[in-house]
Order: sequence, then structure tokens, then C-alpha cells
Amino acid sequence: MSLSTAPLVVLGDRGSNLKSGRLQLLKINILEETLGQEAEFEGIVGQSPALRQVLKLVETVATGNSTVLLRGETGTGKELVARAIHNRSRRQERAFVKVNCAAIPSGLLESELFGHERGAFTGAVTQKIGRVELADQGSLFLDEIGDIPLELQPKLLRVLQEKEFERLGNTRTKKVDVRVVAATHRDLEQMILEKEFRSDLYYRLNVFPILIPPLRERPGDIPLLVRYFVQEAGRRMNKTIDDIPSETMAALTEYQWPGNIRELGNVIERAVILSPGSVLRVPLRDLQSRITAGQTENVRTLADVEREHIRATLKETRWRLSGPGGAAMRLGLNRSTLYFRMKKLGIVRPWY
Repeated sequence: MSLSTAPLVVLGDRGSNLKSGRLQLLKINILEETLGQEAEFEGIVGQSPALRQVLKLVETVATGNSTVLLRGETGTGKELVARAIHNRSRRQERAFVKVNCAAIPSGLLESELFGHERGAFTGAVTQKIGRVELADQGSLFLDEIGDIPLELQPKLLRVLQEKEFERLGNTRTKKVDVRVVAATHRDLEQMILEKEFRSDLYYRLNVFPILIPPLRERPGDIPLLVRYFVQEAGRRMNKTIDDIPSETMAALTEYQWPGNIRELGNVIERAVILSPGSVLRVPLRDLQSRITAGQTENVRTLADVEREHIRATLKETRWRLSGPGGAAMRLGLNRSTLYFRMKKLGIVRPWY
């Protein structure tokens, strides 16, 4: 399959891809009929009905100031969707500030969000402006919002509700005008039942929820994504890959991609590095073995068996993880261990 003749949809940032020339090797086909004229989204690739529905929701909510909650598995591209909302809003000329609530230690997250004054605590040798203040007049993207510590949730609720906060070490209240877009792969409703997430914060965040579909539910987009990642990796490495064997593309399309788009991008980047010539060479042995394991009852990995057993137990308990009769008790695990196994195995509660 030649890249030069393959159709590709690249939804870019209001034509900035065309102007910058970053994707000159790609054929660009904007889906104007289905998404409307000028419906372009930076870095979001695909034309499946599921993705089109997400982008329609983005178009609908972007022009206002409503808080948006993006839900979906890890690696599905929630940050790209958040950026698309910002870029289509009236705040597009202002800052897009992101915070990964899971990547910052809980002891530092309050300072990162709200800032601090000099001497507010040991080590605070200078004044620091927080991310909330930096996002004033713009958008604040709170990734992995389910990991924000319980003690910080009232302060975030105040930002959403009253549009105000104080820096650490300062009693002066500061007003801000920020549009919050939050994202999570966690079950917030279950966290509320387990007293790990405030219900009032949840309702403030869940004004306009958008579910990002996993890659396995949009297999028709995989060939488009493969070609996109091949071209992007080739450009960065100054390497030309102009052919993808049909059997390679078939294997990539058939694989379930538990790590979603992030996993696919990493596999393609590695393949581009290892390909000696202009033909993409993907080590298919691992993918083929996993596909066979999923299709053949007699050939199953331990992970497959564990995933199926945990899913069945969660379904029986209506996805209640802890407490009497919860999945953790039935499986003989503590709740944190069950969370870890679910994350590792790519188990996410269905929302529809």
C-alpha cells in the first residue's frame, strides 16, 4: 500500500498545518461536508462516526464558557480534544495552561495550582504564580482530575463556583476568569461513593461531559493514524517511508490497542526507526500472538484470563469496587490493588 495514493484525513488547527508546511507530505482531506466548513482540529486524525460525534460536541460547546469533562481510557487523546475546545473558543488568543494532577506530588500540587508567596513554607524563597492565575482569560486543562487530593477539592470548587482563590501565604482574594476543561479515565461516581471525590465538585465539572472512544471502537481510523504517524516520525528523523505492506496494515488494524492512540504512535515510531529502507517493517510477532490469543479459545494468555475474570466480577457487582459484596472483596484483593490491576489490564467502566 503506497502512501502517495492512500487517502488521509488530518484535522488541523484552522489551516495552520497548511501554512506551516509541517505536513507537506500528507494528502489533506478536510471533512467539510460532515463537520462543517473550517471544522479543523489540530492533530486529531480520523473519520469514523464515533470520532465525528466527539468533534460535533466540541464544536457545540467550544464557543461558550461551560466547564467540560472529558472521559475515556488512557491514551485516547483527551488533551488534543481539550486543545481543540480552546482553539475553537473566544479564548483562543489567550493561554492554554495544563496541569497533570497525577504527575505532581500532592504536597506540591496546591502551590502549582494556586501559587505561593515568598516564605509561605520552607523552601518558598520566591513568589510563585500558580497555573490558575496564569490561565486567567484563557483555558485551564486539568488532566487526571480524579487524582486531585481530597483536601484540595474545595479550593478547586471555589475557583469553578466563585472564580476566586488565594495564593498560599496570602489572605488577599484574587479573581480569575478561566474556562476549565478536565479529563479523567477514572470512575468518579464510584470515587464519590468511596468518599474519595466530592460530589459537589463532580457536578460542577460534569456540566458538559464528552466520552472519547477507545481506538478499538474506531478501527476504521487505524490506517489513517498509521499513515499519519509514519509521516510524522519520518519527518522528524529525515527518513522516507512510502510503502506499508497490506499484511502489516491488516495486523495493525486487527489488534485491539489497549494503550490506544499513544500505544499505536509508539509502535509506529519504533518501526520507522528500525525499517532499513522505504518499506515500513513492524515486528508483528507480538501483535499476531495477542490477536490469536483473543480469537482462539485454546490459546489465551494469563493477562487475558485475569482481565476476563475481573470484568465478569465487576459486572456482577455493578462496578462497585469496595465495601461488602464489592469486587475487591470477591476477588480477595484490597481496593488499591484492584485499581492497579484494572489500570494495567486496560479495564475501564463503560459509560454507555
